[in-house]
Amino acid sequence: MIPAAMPAVHLDPRLTPIYPLGTELDERGRLQLGGCDALELAAEFGTPAYVVVEQDLRTRAQAFVEAFRAASPTAQVVFASKAFPCTAVYRVLAEEGIGCDVASGGELASALRGGFDPAVIHLHGNAKSEEELSFAIDTGIGAIVVDNHDEIDRLTRLLAERGRRQAVLIRVAPGVSPDTHPSISTGGPNTKFGFNLPEAAHAVRRLQADPNVELRGIHFHIGSQIMELAPFGAALRAVSELGDFPVYNLGGGLGVQYTTDGPEPPSIEEYAIAKVRMVEELFGPGKTVIDEPGRALTARSTVTLYTVQSVKQNVVNWVAVDGGMSDNLRPMLYDARYEIDVVSRMRTREDAPDDVLAHVTGKHCESGDVLVRDARLNAPRVGDVLVTPVTGAYGHAMANTYNGSPRPPVIFVKDGDARVVVRRETREDLFSRDV
Repeated sequence: MIPAAMPAVHLDPRLTPIYPLGTELDERGRLQLGGCDALELAAEFGTPAYVVVEQDLRTRAQAFVEAFRAASPTAQVVFASKAFPCTAVYRVLAEEGIGCDVASGGELASALRGGFDPAVIHLHGNAKSEEELSFAIDTGIGAIVVDNHDEIDRLTRLLAERGRRQAVLIRVAPGVSPDTHPSISTGGPNTKFGFNLPEAAHAVRRLQADPNVELRGIHFHIGSQIMELAPFGAALRAVSELGDFPVYNLGGGLGVQYTTDGPEPPSIEEYAIAKVRMVEELFGPGKTVIDEPGRALTARSTVTLYTVQSVKQNVVNWVAVDGGMSDNLRPMLYDARYEIDVVSRMRTREDAPDDVLAHVTGKHCESGDVLVRDARLNAPRVGDVLVTPVTGAYGHAMANTYNGSPRPPVIFVKDGDARVVVRRETREDLFSRDV
């Protein structure tokens, strides 16, 4: 990819919080990502496509590591890889000194392929199979986060059979529900994840009594897209009755800003200091505090490019693109709100004469396949390339082949160069598992 020939100008400050670091507009108003022209990226690699600004990803990883190390020299940052399980993303974060949280055998295999040392990998999941537990034990991963009594039965048997000892954390549902969408709230009293407090006390005793298990501490994750820090303190106070442990993993959950008028999350530094101080105030100094950022690490690094296929008015304006719920399920699952713009005519003010209010819809056979409702676009027309920012979490991870749509590629951009790290799926790939 050749860098844009025209000089770049600073991005509109209104857009800065939701686009990758270093994003600019050229003098024509065209979007520049990692030194590459977004319109040229679409022409070269096709659409839909996920475009990752590598420097944003690395800078945010460095910020998390530095913030937690400044708050406590023993603190650890572990990537919640369900957010963006892509080999190239794993590789970048492993290079930046971050650990890895996986939620299945498949994610464990991906993390290993991406270069993570097994010793810094944690295995999660509320329904781990015997095969997955065996894979984790035999790989020598750093910790298994135990979720239920059936898993304890299975794990202790497998360890005894192998004559192995395994470090574990116990996942607890502390009964705290933060202000977030119910589908991503995971710490309340009626959740599928972890032990409620009375059962957790029993599980602690079971694990401490087994010679093949090293119970290092407590884990909880109260939810995602959290904008307030107080719920973490409430959750810590709830689990404190289980005893004093060397490790406290407070999960992740730090939210990101998805729209220009959306709420702003706490800074990474504020977040790290608050979590470490909460642990120290309750349990004293010297504890290992673990954080598991997912979307807060990857979401803003990435945009998704689309091409407009049709523009029409059925009561309201409808702008249809070549992707949709096959590349971004979050609007359909969580009513997630995004912004979208025309890459060659990026809006530089709230209201312009050529602006059109429209629903931007996907191509799939579902009425709910709407990416952005009431989007304001500059004179949208067939062939325009549109951009949705903040799609680096759960876009690629949840991508699917509904209606036979091949999944998009992942493109890394840096210093004016672009490279494919996940190729576009083909129609032939759709039949690769046929027998």
